Amino acid sequence: MEESKPGLVLGKVYLIPTTLGDNAPLEVLPISIKRTIENVNHYVVENEKTARRFIKKISPNKPQPSLHIETLNKYTDPTVIPSYLDPCISGHNIGILSEAGCPGIADPGAAVIKVAHERRIQVVPLVGPSSILMAMMSSGMNGQSFAFNGYLPIDTPERKSKLKQLERLSKDTGQSQIFMETPYRNGKLLLELTKTLQKQTRLCIATDITFPTEFIQTKSIHEWSEIDIDLNKRPTIFIIQA
Repeated sequence: MEESKPGLVLGKVYLIPTTLGDNAPLEVLPISIKRTIENVNHYVVENEKTARRFIKKISPNKPQPSLHIETLNKYTDPTVIPSYLDPCISGHNIGILSEAGCPGIADPGAAVIKVAHERRIQVVPLVGPSSILMAMMSSGMNGQSFAFNGYLPIDTPERKSKLKQLERLSKDTGQSQIFMETPYRNGKLLLELTKTLQKQTRLCIATDITFPTEFIQTKSIHEWSEIDIDLNKRPTIFIIQA
């Protein structure tokens, strides 16, 4: 692990949100994102190719050869993660980019952020879209108490059991329960929701958030069971409240 040089100010870790899809970036991102990217050359990203494309959209004149990019995904060896912050020890700022939305939220960037805190490196979150929070904002459900449950089990019996568990928890506590699915399995999940949950339980479906095709509606399970909606390959957040 690289040690800080005497008298050198540590760099900062900037958490840089990206768009939720192929939007024009500055339609949904504040100007602070552009200013940060123009001044940061060290990045930790999920996918180098898409990260470079995003940076180029935000700052077309930024020289790509000046970028120092480390990749962080499910294949990354955890033992190398601390070294990703070595540029901060040398006084350089680092940007963490998610594939979509906010770093650290349903995103592997949290592992780097954890090490940054351990090494007393300042973490700076920047404003940007989060599909989870934007869905919650739009749902009309309990925004005082809610939980994000990530992806549900793939196995059908386990998933049905989990759905019933979340419904009971919501009924007992009033807490909104948020979850998501791989986009090509959205239709199957919606069908299981309508067959598994009680008819009066409310379900918010928030799809294509920030896209021109954005669709956000909250209805009872009974109402959703009578509606034909195509969610295939469309990024979707599901929220239930019993």
